[in-house]
Amino acid sequence: MKTIYTFLFFLVALTSNAQQIVSGTVLDEKNKPIVGANIFIDGTYDGSTSDENGNFKFNTTAIGNQVLVISFLTYETLKTPIDVATCQNKSFKLKESVNSLDAVIVTAGTFDAGDKARVSVLKPLDIVTTAGAMGDIVSALQTLPGTQTVGEDGRLFVRGGEADETQTFVDGIRVAQPYGATTANVPTRGRFSPFLFSGMSFSTGGYSAEYGEALSSVLLLNTQDEAVEEKTDISLMTVGLGLANTQKWGNNSLSFNTAYINLAPYQKVFPQRADWNKPFQSLSGEAVYRHSFTNGMFKLYAAFDASQFDINSESINNPEKIRVDLDNNNFYLNSSYKINFGSQWQLFTGLSYGYSQNKISLDLDNVANSEHSSHLKLKLKKSFSDRVKLSFGGDYFITKFDEDFKQYEGNTFKSGYDANIAAFFTEADIFFSKKFAVKLGARLSNNDLLAETVVAPRASLAYKISKNGQFSFAYGSFTQAPRQDYLKYADYLNSEKAQHYILNYQYSKDRRTFRAEVYFKDYSDLVKYDTEVSQFDTNFNNTGTGYAKGLDVFWRDNKTVKNVEYWVSYSFIDTQRNYKNYAAEVTPSFVANHSLSVVSKWWINKLKSQLSITNSFTTGRPYNNPNESEFMNGRTKGYNNLSLGWAYLMSQQKILYFSVSNVLGTANVFGYEYANSPNTEGVYNRRTIRPTADQFFFVGFFWTISENKKENQLDNL
Repeated sequence: MKTIYTFLFFLVALTSNAQQIVSGTVLDEKNKPIVGANIFIDGTYDGSTSDENGNFKFNTTAIGNQVLVISFLTYETLKTPIDVATCQNKSFKLKESVNSLDAVIVTAGTFDAGDKARVSVLKPLDIVTTAGAMGDIVSALQTLPGTQTVGEDGRLFVRGGEADETQTFVDGIRVAQPYGATTANVPTRGRFSPFLFSGMSFSTGGYSAEYGEALSSVLLLNTQDEAVEEKTDISLMTVGLGLANTQKWGNNSLSFNTAYINLAPYQKVFPQRADWNKPFQSLSGEAVYRHSFTNGMFKLYAAFDASQFDINSESINNPEKIRVDLDNNNFYLNSSYKINFGSQWQLFTGLSYGYSQNKISLDLDNVANSEHSSHLKLKLKKSFSDRVKLSFGGDYFITKFDEDFKQYEGNTFKSGYDANIAAFFTEADIFFSKKFAVKLGARLSNNDLLAETVVAPRASLAYKISKNGQFSFAYGSFTQAPRQDYLKYADYLNSEKAQHYILNYQYSKDRRTFRAEVYFKDYSDLVKYDTEVSQFDTNFNNTGTGYAKGLDVFWRDNKTVKNVEYWVSYSFIDTQRNYKNYAAEVTPSFVANHSLSVVSKWWINKLKSQLSITNSFTTGRPYNNPNESEFMNGRTKGYNNLSLGWAYLMSQQKILYFSVSNVLGTANVFGYEYANSPNTEGVYNRRTIRPTADQFFFVGFFWTISENKKENQLDNL
């Protein structure tokens, strides 16, 4: 027995002697102690936590070279090699994690929306809950600063740029024809329903090197990654019918919606200022198929739109109205695949095809055109650490446009072009700390039609000055091929160019967001021509210039008043251009110097209703009065539109919705059309350009059918 006790004593002593002490202090980057950090030797249970002074001490049986792991919430985990025998009283510094919720993000020029956005200034559902937007993505975006309300057009005009200077992307792939067909002074709408999209990013400038061929802005729409549940939505409206359905099985889901719009019944009840032979009609639909892999996602998105209208268009220069009979067919297909692989690698690839066909009768003349467009894209992203990420890739744009103009009992004139643009891009995100981040990138593109290669550098940075406030700065060089109306006659032009400089401040706390932004845009190589409109015998050149500078302010509050959310947008812009057939550098006719939008939504629990109010105001826009000596010296009166929406929850899944635009019946004026020649008194007569109707009334019934019998479309109205 004595021998056994002696052996046990020897074993305990040997074990005790094998243990060694590891000790030290855990500090942050400012040499302040970190309390409660978790410290251990990798692969063992030996460890401790730091005390109020950041100190730690523990025993270990590990010997030799080991890896010490130190972790703490909001800090990057430190893994450092040590020699156990000499690791006593050492200091270890932890860096703040750049992935924490309060880390800096680049916000200059960009409005993010959606559940994945760290700071969301506009929710996707705001597209359809904003009074006056009528479910149109573009109309809702026009309540944000930096945009212009151009009521006779309906497209998105951003910071002094024309509407075609904004490009739309779905899941990172370009949409060549994002708007419906229209004619002069009749506004169009975006082709896409907001119901299939989970988020969006709207950049008013200084955007990523990943995106090209946009001189002013990009709108990024992201389809939903997965369906929440199976359901069916039925819509009965004063302007048409709608049906949507979602199905799920295994790792697959399919969502679709379709709509038939016919304004003829509505216009019999509410007469229009326009002289319609056949009011606007359309049949449209969208579908998204999704398949989830272990580390990736495949999406297939398709949309179609067939529309037609017949209108007698008035002109001051024609004694008789010009009949415009238009049929448009549009198809868009988009497939994308994203997968994570290897050591922090991600691959994204996508392909889109768009087809648009127009058949237009202009009195007895006929115009027929078609556009085939494709976009191929490949992007790789590597995360070297939480602080350094690199992305690079390339894309290829293919456009084929053909147009035939046939005169009545006359000749047929053909025009068109084939263009291919190959581009390569790279971009690095570097986080020096959670307070300071930099994004550096460049884009190289070649246009074979223009025989032109351009390099466009991009850079942005962000610095956090407080827990909730930060500054961002962005610079970028941007190029875009001339518009279709020019290229079909002149393939000798160069790309138009713009330089963006943006300084942004953003503060976000407790569901309140404030942002202010100043910017400067310098335009060069804009297209000029020497005829009244661009035509086959026009002389084109790239001598146009211009600038845009201004201030944008945005405030959103979802907390101060219970059940009320609202936002206020204000924009000031000073911009001039010498382009097209302009005689001098002046403010274009689509620009108002001051714009103000106020949007509010109020949930009234006792009435089971949501009331939405939108008021949009802009100062007058310039126009050219040939009766005056100075070019573009006229100004329209200010524009004002107060719109109301009321959604009543009849039952859990049935909603009745009312909406009216321009409640006050303001007689808004978009501009004036002047005669080409003076009358006998030497005066140029004019015609006022007004909306097709001063007000628009809408009534809809929306019914959701789902298994849980709780889902409804209240958030979608």
